[in-house]
Amino acid sequence: MDAAMSEQQDTGNKLKWLWLAALVIILDLGTKAMATAMLTYGDPVPVIPMFNLTLLHNTGAAFSFLAEAAGWQRWFFVTLALVVSAVLIYWLKNLQRHETWTAVAIVLILGGALGNVYDRVVHGYVVDFLHFYWQDWHFPAFNLADTAITIGAGIMILDMFRKPIDSNGDAKRSE
Repeated sequence: MDAAMSEQQDTGNKLKWLWLAALVIILDLGTKAMATAMLTYGDPVPVIPMFNLTLLHNTGAAFSFLAEAAGWQRWFFVTLALVVSAVLIYWLKNLQRHETWTAVAIVLILGGALGNVYDRVVHGYVVDFLHFYWQDWHFPAFNLADTAITIGAGIMILDMFRKPIDSNGDAKRSE
């Protein structure tokens, strides 16, 4: 009984970070709604040199991968994102108390994935509007959900490098 209580105290407390995923979803959907209402499709609005707001619709995945497919990719990416989201929630639920950085990374990825899932289900495409460029080179447009996913993945990668290795060869995570 004491072992079960101890294990419960060490795991499962990271679900409190789901508020951050909800915030990512709210900010993402809000900015996409504003972009849709205020921008004309495909018409760049210069903000500063090297950055435009440009409303685009992406039926594919990152960098418009599979955007030219026959439509099956919409439900494939919805299903994939929902399965990954379920795995992320399970992972989050089972994190140890000291794995705060991993929890933040997971909920950023989760919020971004669900923000884009909403677009795919409701619109059939993901709304993108952040557009960086340098002279004639243009980075593919993206949105806040994509940004959250990228930051979450970056935190995970950095966390892997900052963890010491214990005597069993396992990496220890620190807050």
